[in-house]
Amino acid sequence: MPAEREPATVVIVACLLLPSVALLLYGMDRIENRLTRTPQRPRHAHPRHLRLIQGGGRGPVARPRTGRRHSDAA
Repeated sequence: MPAEREPATVVIVACLLLPSVALLLYGMDRIENRLTRTPQRPRHAHPRHLRLIQGGGRGPVARPRTGRRHSDAA
């Protein structure tokens, strides 16, 4: 290969690689931003709708104590 064609080849290869390197940097920046941001509260979890305790918002429910513990867990 003649010496005068080598700089042109380098410029052509650099111009062809530039878009792929730009996309790679853009993608890495987006991934880094996604990994380092603080987690947001899920939109579907509204605390006023959750009634996980027996009796809900009406106050505590008095259950008779029998001395034994019972669990409905599977």
